Parts: sequence; structure tokens; C-alpha cells
Amino acid sequence: MERKLATIRKIIDIQPIQGADVIELATVDGWKVVVAKDVGHKIGDLVIYCEVDSFLPVREEFEFLRKSSYKKMGDVEGFRLKTIKLRGQISQGLILPVSVLPDVEVEVGKDVTELLDIVKYEPPIPAELAGKVKGLFPSFIPKTDEERIQNLSSDYENLKKNTFYVTEKLDGSSATFYYKDGTFGVCSRNLELVESEGNTFWKAAREMGLEDKLKSLGYNVAVQGELIGEGIQGNPYRIKGQTVRFFNAFNIDAFEYFGFDEFTNLFNSLELETVPVIDTDFKLPETVADLLLYAEEKSKLNSNFDREGVVIRSLDRKLSFKVISNKFLLNEK
Repeated sequence: MERKLATIRKIIDIQPIQGADVIELATVDGWKVVVAKDVGHKIGDLVIYCEVDSFLPVREEFEFLRKSSYKKMGDVEGFRLKTIKLRGQISQGLILPVSVLPDVEVEVGKDVTELLDIVKYEPPIPAELAGKVKGLFPSFIPKTDEERIQNLSSDYENLKKNTFYVTEKLDGSSATFYYKDGTFGVCSRNLELVESEGNTFWKAAREMGLEDKLKSLGYNVAVQGELIGEGIQGNPYRIKGQTVRFFNAFNIDAFEYFGFDEFTNLFNSLELETVPVIDTDFKLPETVADLLLYAEEKSKLNSNFDREGVVIRSLDRKLSFKVISNKFLLNEK
């Protein structure tokens, strides 16, 4: 499912910002957004909320973003939304009036990403990661893109009833490998790749012997992980070469993820490393704000590096979401 970058939301709270006369803090679901006071936002107003990572087109109504957010994505100009801090207050995303929409029905939850020509910002991909494209990401495997906890704030009290396991979210490049009906495949986040000289995804797969290991299982399966190391996101973990740390195993025929015990046993048997497991008996803290603070720890792979965040999953793998560290986002380039 494609990420809903721009949706109709309701403002649930507005608070002053200490020492600020012209801005205030609005809350939509679990997101805090600094807004201009003179706009006159009120609790209960329906607005368009654009998430961080949104890439807005160059249009007159978005020109106020030029000074702070202008960016190029390839040859395309636009405005990239990032986590920022204003007057000591973290602000994530953008609130727009619904008046920027064409004549459409306005209702809470409506996805207006395409209506506003908003896409997800993707940083430039090095040639050794881009590779030669075989086709789109396979339809028989879910993409790796958990929902952010801020979008689940209304369900938080129910989520607190569950027990979870927690893994570190690594800062690398998403990788998927599958064996299906005699075919071995290698994929980046959005594409399936042809094996070619110099491609890092295929190089890692061959070095780990993934084709033979998945074939030995005797059923159709996919494994997903984070490609990390030299040449990838600045190599914050100071790893020599490249490797993959795995976080998912997926039974293609049953179209379901492995639960925690099955997942652990599988990767132990294949002698493959998983992402760092932080906790296997985790209960959510009192508030989303507390959980966001929990995400702000050092990486288990490099204690000198602030981790990107955590991924929280139920032991049966029915529930899953991510918590990105605000500290990490504020330092993001």
C-alpha cells in the first residue's frame, strides 16, 4: 500500500509556544506542527496534514516553503518536508487549509496525496545500489514500510494491551530476497533487480549464499532486511564491506509473516544475522511521547551513533509499527 502523505485530519489541540508571539503548536493525531497564529486555526478544524518526507510540487500556494524547504529530487524541483525545530519546539510536517484542494468532498481520513501532486522524497541512489531493473517490486511480497506510531495515536490505548518485541531500525537500504517456484530474486525497496556486475544487493546475496539457503527450505519464501555498510547512508555502523541484517521472513504461499519464534529459528538455522533485538517482552509506555523518547537511544551496532528508531511488532506478527527518533530526524540531511 502506498503511503498516504497528505490526508484530511482534524486539529485536536492548539497550545502556545513559550516566547513566541506569531506561532503556536497544533496537534493532529500524534503529530505536533508549528503553525502561524494569524491563520486562526481552531480545535476541531479540518485541515490537510502533509507528513514529513512529503515532496510538494512548485506551485504558487506552496511558495512560502521556498526559503526553508526548496530541494531537487533528480531534475525535479519541489519542497521537501523535514522534521525541524522552531523556538525549541519540534515540528513535523505541514498543515494546509482545505481551500487549496479542488472541489472535492472533505472528510476525515481522505487521502489527497495525488490531488496535490505530492510524492515521497527519495534521496539520490548511488549507481551500485540502483542496478539494472528487472521489473516492479513483486506483488506476491508485501513491501517493507511500517506505519509510524503518530498515525496510530487514536489506537494507542488498545495497542497497550499487547506484548511486543522490539528491534532496532537500521539506517541503510531496504532489501528483499525471495525463492519462488525455482526462481531466486533480489529487490530493492521498490524494484526487482537483474543480477549485474557491481550491484551491491546482488553482491551481498551471493556473499551470503542466499539462493542456496532459501532453496534448501523447500517452500516459497522471502526474507527482508536492511543492507548496511560501506557506501550506504554514510556507513554509520562502521562496517567493512556490506551485509544485510534481517527483520522479516514471509511465507509466500500462505501470504503471512513468520511469528517471532519461527522468525528467530529460521535465521538461526540459516546462519544469517538479524537486526538487533532490543526486547522480547515489551509493553508500551503510558503515552506516545514516552515511546518517542524510548526511540532516542544509541545504536546497538555503534554506540557512538544515535539509532534511527525502533520497530515494534507483536509476537504473532499481526501488529507492527515504527517509532522514528526525533533526534535522528533533526540531524537528517
